[in-house]
Amino acid sequence: MYASVRRYEGVVPGSVDEVMRLVGKEGGFASILARAPGFIAYYAVDAGNGVVASISVFENQTGAEESNKMAADWVRENLAAHLPNPPQITAGEARVHTAA
Repeated sequence: MYASVRRYEGVVPGSVDEVMRLVGKEGGFASILARAPGFIAYYAVDAGNGVVASISVFENQTGAEESNKMAADWVRENLAAHLPNPPQITAGEARVHTAA
């Protein structure tokens, strides 16, 4: 299992709710990513203080890496006015995990 964490800093003030709405709506990034091969899970996090983070989990490294490309394209086309800075990306093998 592989994960990619994208951290977007400097979100335009007052834009976090709109970012979450656009990401989560039908046809938004979450629903597009859910159809990608090897998809396991996606989370969008309001980290406060103008920071939004996302976590994408895939069965393999290829899927996790592709999710970063998909996110870059989707953000450029749909969220550029809200997320002016490129994300900090941390990705790798999820070697320890648990779920309810």
